[in-house]
Amino acid sequence: MRMTRIVALIGASALLCTLTLPARAETFRVGRLVCFSNPRVGLVLGSAQTLRCVFYARNPPRQYIYEGRIRRVGLDIGVTSAGTLSWAVLAKNSRIGPGTLRGNYVGASGNLALGPGLGANVLIGGSRRSVMLQPLSIERSIGLNLAAGVTNLSLGPRGRR
Repeated sequence: MRMTRIVALIGASALLCTLTLPARAETFRVGRLVCFSNPRVGLVLGSAQTLRCVFYARNPPRQYIYEGRIRRVGLDIGVTSAGTLSWAVLAKNSRIGPGTLRGNYVGASGNLALGPGLGANVLIGGSRRSVMLQPLSIERSIGLNLAAGVTNLSLGPRGRR
C-alpha cells in the first residue's frame, strides 16, 4: 500500500509538470535526443550521472553527438544500472545545427525501478531557452530505485561539458 502511494505521487508529479508548462508557442518537432547513462547510486538527497547523447535531426537527417551531466535534487534512493533516456526535441524554429542543443535544461523528474524501471522527465532550456525536450521522456533502467525531484541537464559538444 505504501509503494502504491509512492508510485501515485511520482505519476501525479509528472502529470502536474506537463500541465504547468507554458502555453505552447509555435514549435517544430526537429528530432530525437537519445542519451545513454552510467550506473547510478542515489544519495538520498540527490544524484549525478554522466551521459553520452546523440541528437537525430529530422530535416535534413543528421546526427550530432553531445556529452551531458544530469543532476537530481530531491528524494533519490537506490541503485540502477546503465540506462537510456529518450526525448522528442521541440524548437521555436526548424533550423538545427551542431551546437543547437547545448545549454542547461531544468525541470522535474520521477523514476521507479523494481527490477525493470521507468521514469519521466520534464525539461525546458537549451540555447536561449529556445529548445524544449518533449514534456515526458521515457527513461529505462534496471535496478532498485525511487527518485522524485528537480532535475538539471547540462549538454555540451563532445569533448567539453
